[in-house]
Amino acid sequence: MALCLRTSSRSILYYLKSKICLLSSSSSSLTHQHHQKPTFTAPTAQNLRDPYANFSTKVNLLSTRRFQSTKVEEQWDSLNHAHHNQVLDFPGGKVAFTPEMRFISESPVERVHCYRVLDDNGQLITSSKFKQVSEEIAVKIYSDMVTLQTMDSVFYEAQRQGRISFYATTIGEEAINIASAAALTTDDLVFPQYREPGVLLWRGFSLQEFANQCFGNKDDNGKGRQMPIHYGSNKHNYFTVAATIATQVPHAVGAAYSLKMDRKKACAITYFGDGGTSEGDFHAALNFAAVMEVPVIFFCRNNGWAISTPTSDQFRSDGIVVKGPAYGVRSIRVDGNDTLAIYTAVHAAREIAISENRPILIEALTYRVGHHSTSDDSTKYRPVDEIEWWRSARDPVARFRKWIESNGWWCSEDELELRTSVRKQMLHAIQVAEKADKPPIAELFTDVYNVPPSNLCEQEKFLRETMKRHPRDHMPDVPV
Repeated sequence: MALCLRTSSRSILYYLKSKICLLSSSSSSLTHQHHQKPTFTAPTAQNLRDPYANFSTKVNLLSTRRFQSTKVEEQWDSLNHAHHNQVLDFPGGKVAFTPEMRFISESPVERVHCYRVLDDNGQLITSSKFKQVSEEIAVKIYSDMVTLQTMDSVFYEAQRQGRISFYATTIGEEAINIASAAALTTDDLVFPQYREPGVLLWRGFSLQEFANQCFGNKDDNGKGRQMPIHYGSNKHNYFTVAATIATQVPHAVGAAYSLKMDRKKACAITYFGDGGTSEGDFHAALNFAAVMEVPVIFFCRNNGWAISTPTSDQFRSDGIVVKGPAYGVRSIRVDGNDTLAIYTAVHAAREIAISENRPILIEALTYRVGHHSTSDDSTKYRPVDEIEWWRSARDPVARFRKWIESNGWWCSEDELELRTSVRKQMLHAIQVAEKADKPPIAELFTDVYNVPPSNLCEQEKFLRETMKRHPRDHMPDVPV
């Protein structure tokens, strides 16, 4: 009987290999390991008179063409071992069997907790664990938060006066901007959406440079070819903003892969809103990052609204944080209005991403206090009382101020001096940017081709001729 089993077992293996086109490549391995025979359960042994019976459904499990590192014999042993121990050694890890049919619930019993360090009054929560910050760093973080808040106010007023064409504020999201930037290094690559100018501010982008971009003058890095708030700076490793939602997310993964290949001690970080997670780019990027094991931080600003679309109309999951584990990405939910929590989470995420070559997803719960942009009136789709409550009770700037004041690092005199100085600098920057010349028309057709193609040359010629025929229909301060 034992001899019959061995002979039949060998026949079965040869048959299976021929069915999956691996006989020629695996025969030498089989001959070398012929002494390792599989053990059959009673039902399987009963079918040995017909070695080919009941095996058609198992061919896929035994396919070494798909999983080239797995031998047929090992798959066969695993299959029989799984039958005895109720565990399937499947690619990716062992899977336990269960006789109970149970669907995974669409929602957890309890929502994922939100990491927090400071309460709403700016006091440390008992037993909270966070990355310590020095007085110098804490004061700079707060100063930049105030600067960002003031910059938003002045530019918003300028747009309402018709001096710039468009603007979008970061009101209510100052902690996300500045604290996350403070936890990074300048070697880290930033792929922003359009509500992260604070990251660029932290890295040294001047108020004058912000003004030049919003006014699109000759000193603008983008040469006036981008709409306002679409900042970019090679010097600061801050990739130019694109209005198309979530396209920057897979770009960040590709850049992180490059950093990994070059063995650089840096990571990429990409910012996006809750609306961005409804785009296919988000899902493709998470999967790519997990499979390729790249050092990238996915930072989602879940502020409740994708323009006028609430999160309830976007997804039924517990926010964004639960989407990470589905793709094999380590994730955390953070209070987006808590400066210390943001700083600590991003600092830890960066260390993990670089040291372990793995992606991290951060979901920051916050609220967009301002309108989506100057083209939007958010009071048409959300209650004014809700907006005002977040503006007053959950203001991240006021909360962090209370904490640095409690440490003796800040006072009312410092506050007055800072706000007065920043507003004065902003008004001056706007005046300078407004008076500066615009880029010449020729700049519309440069920086893409080394030698412009004929169709582009024709377009430039046609534009110039049109402007000459209609001199009153174009801006007089644009050099022809």
